[in-house]
Amino acid sequence: MATALNESVKVQEKSPNILQAINLALTDAMSDDSRVLVLGEDVGDPEGGGIVGITKGLETRFGNRVRSTPISEQAIVGAAIGAAIRGWRPVAEIMLMNFTTVAMDMIVNHAAKLRFMSGGQTSVPITIRTMTGAGRGSGGQHCDYLEAWFAHTAGMKVVAPSNPADAYGLLRSAIDDPDPVLFIENMPSYRAAAWGRSIAPGERVPLGKGLVVREGRDLTIVSYSRMVVEALAAAETLVSQGVEAEVIDLRTVSPWDRELVVASVQQTRRLMIVHEAVTPFGVGAEIAATVGHALFGSLKAPIERIGSAYCPVPFSKPLETAFAPSQGRIVEVAKAMVAS
Repeated sequence: MATALNESVKVQEKSPNILQAINLALTDAMSDDSRVLVLGEDVGDPEGGGIVGITKGLETRFGNRVRSTPISEQAIVGAAIGAAIRGWRPVAEIMLMNFTTVAMDMIVNHAAKLRFMSGGQTSVPITIRTMTGAGRGSGGQHCDYLEAWFAHTAGMKVVAPSNPADAYGLLRSAIDDPDPVLFIENMPSYRAAAWGRSIAPGERVPLGKGLVVREGRDLTIVSYSRMVVEALAAAETLVSQGVEAEVIDLRTVSPWDRELVVASVQQTRRLMIVHEAVTPFGVGAEIAATVGHALFGSLKAPIERIGSAYCPVPFSKPLETAFAPSQGRIVEVAKAMVAS
């Protein structure tokens, strides 16, 4: 019998939010390792620590290991790659995820491939922090989830935390990793009420390991980033209708935890994948194909994928709300799956 909410995902009153957790992770990483440096547009203290203040206080404490850069994504990523090759562990901030496209050559053809091209002699231990997410009325060039682009690139890891403790632990692991990691932050979640485990200073959350954040017997819902919160809310609504949903937070998009997901679906025999990226050609397609192959013939219902509408993110608030997946849509699809 499923628990209403696992102990690990209860709301943590007075705990740091995701914004504060990321700042704490950067502070601890820079304190523990003098090779860690931070660079990006306006990340220094005179500029306020970035557009939302995530790096506030770091320059005052760590001096020139925090560098505000020109407005040039290619310069930011290029400098980070050069520093990494010279032995540093740079954390580069790209102000919005859509702007990673300006530096795609640097990220995909250089950072992701240098270990391979050098026969294993050169690693590029950079972490690229970037932020995105619909819900702020920022329009089509500022809110896209592009994780599938980078997950498709061999040599890259892609991380998307949903709660403060994971944001802290995954960022610490990303900074430690010898290869490039794209760390995706959901802007509407920065100051949301903290939930999940309490932050344990120094803790590393292993990359590539998901977590069952709610147990259930009737279907498995797989998600990451802000959509985990929507999935958990939907699961609570479904309880009153006699449906027990198991919710898995992938935490790392690439590599993703195949074993955990397949084991869960073996028990529930139904799978739904929810992400904020548009549905076509997304991460959900990879997960659906993998599970469909592994469990061919044993599923009780077709695998369902829920994502955003296949269009640019609308500026209009009503259209933006309709664009992204919602708790109501998850409930509707889940009920149809269990009834089939």
